[in-house]
Amino acid sequence: MRMTVFVFVLLLLVPGAAVAQEWEEYVNKQDGFKVNFPSPPKVTETTWKSEMDYTLPARVYSADKDRERYSVTVVDYTGLEQQGIERSRTCPPGNQQCRANAPPAIGPGYWKQDERGAIVYATFKLLQRDAKLTSLNWEWQDMVEGHFIQLTNNADQSRTFAYVAMHENKLYIVEGTVPKGYPEPGLFQQSMGWVDKDGNGIRYQMIYSNSYHGMGVYPVPPRAGRGGAAGPPRGDR
Repeated sequence: MRMTVFVFVLLLLVPGAAVAQEWEEYVNKQDGFKVNFPSPPKVTETTWKSEMDYTLPARVYSADKDRERYSVTVVDYTGLEQQGIERSRTCPPGNQQCRANAPPAIGPGYWKQDERGAIVYATFKLLQRDAKLTSLNWEWQDMVEGHFIQLTNNADQSRTFAYVAMHENKLYIVEGTVPKGYPEPGLFQQSMGWVDKDGNGIRYQMIYSNSYHGMGVYPVPPRAGRGGAAGPPRGDR
């Protein structure tokens, strides 16, 4: 009797193990992230139009598994300050959103305003889809703050789980979409993490906010397991 039960349990476990083996951790040192994909992702170079109408370079990492779709969009905001300075040089008289003498907290061309609002703007773009919002939460992955979003597509009832965050002046939009009746794609969303230039995982001891730490207002929080060392502040430019 015990042997029968043992074999039955094994038969239940093996299919799950086989499914799990299809997924592998993908590490990208160039864009500083790691995530579990069902297959090596396709990489597409593209651009992102920011809230203040700046054009920024972006990459989309995407992979499909049957009718399931998974992607990570990375938008590079590191060149935004220079674009703001250039815009301020040709700002029409009276245009408050691109003037050169904007307050330090806003920056020339409102570039700081644009970057600080990037998570909210990307979330807003997701909410503009023909879908019903079923959940919207402030959350974090490895202590990097962001938004968790859940949507149900109005056309086919497919489910999308998304995580929107910023780390080191890059915007990350993580999306998993599955057909109606499929297991929800929360594991993909929750597998998102961060790596340094050498591919080593990053987890902070306290909440990282790009608006303060990425933009240099405060020192970057110490990493877990790294002896508590933190980098110097860059200053609020």
